[in-house]
Amino acid sequence: MKRSSAEIVREYGPFPGVEQVGGVSFDGQCVWFAAGDTLQAMDPVSGKTVQSIDVPAHAGTAFDGQYLYQLADERIRKVDPKTGQVLATIPGPPGGGSGLAWAEGSLWVGQYRNRKIHQIDAETGAILRTIECSRFVTGVTWVDGELWHGTWEGDESDVRHIDPQTGEVLERLEMPPGTGVSGLESNGSDQFFCGGGGSGKIRAIRRPKRV
Repeated sequence: MKRSSAEIVREYGPFPGVEQVGGVSFDGQCVWFAAGDTLQAMDPVSGKTVQSIDVPAHAGTAFDGQYLYQLADERIRKVDPKTGQVLATIPGPPGGGSGLAWAEGSLWVGQYRNRKIHQIDAETGAILRTIECSRFVTGVTWVDGELWHGTWEGDESDVRHIDPQTGEVLERLEMPPGTGVSGLESNGSDQFFCGGGGSGKIRAIRRPKRV
């Protein structure tokens, strides 16, 4: 397993009226983040929030190329980012979840204390398969066929690349002391966006290059 220190490229926030950043997602232009009672969009160039949708947003956020998905308690709401309308409500795994990602036509839900990632049917919420993890799971993301998740236990937090079949940890990017990862999303290439929990910030960290 490779271990290295996470390289923070940029910090965003804190944002006006936002005490906690949960899940994060990226639609190709804006970073969406869970801000408690609202789902907000931030321009990663200017660092300013450009849109806010009133929807319970306490945990993971995902984007399927057209719609947003927001996790709160044991429910996942499917949201039209253009109108802010909730189009559907999907049951999440029992006990709720922390992280949320979209990949391969499914939603992927991280469960914090259960140390699991579930692949679920985006229409019904049925659990299709489960990956066991070795630490508490926060954010979840896929990029170039790689599955990554955030961890945050006590004062220690990192971002992990794991084998999607076995859950084996292949690579760890360790966050600096005092910085945690509450949500995780790839920009599709060279960076991850990390929700910063109670700091009210979002941090961009460098994704390791592939030879």
